[in-house]
Amino acid sequence: MTRILADLPEEDIKWLDARAAEQGKSRASVLRDAVSAYKAQSPADGNKDWITRGAGLWKDRQDIADGVEYQRAIRQDRTPSEDL
Repeated sequence: MTRILADLPEEDIKWLDARAAEQGKSRASVLRDAVSAYKAQSPADGNKDWITRGAGLWKDRQDIADGVEYQRAIRQDRTPSEDL
């Protein structure tokens, strides 16, 4: 593991030390966890395409019914191509 030197405002150090004390961890451990969480959320990861990033975004929406039902309803309303 590589060591780094980072300059942080005193206010952030106090906050960091409080989180570390609450969790029973070292300051460095809390920073490692924070970097890991940030990295997992970052779209700049390169391994996540737009489909992967968007998967599940609408799963908790109450205003959108079942997707298959929606597709069937649209298809029923559609004029058949041979009638165009």
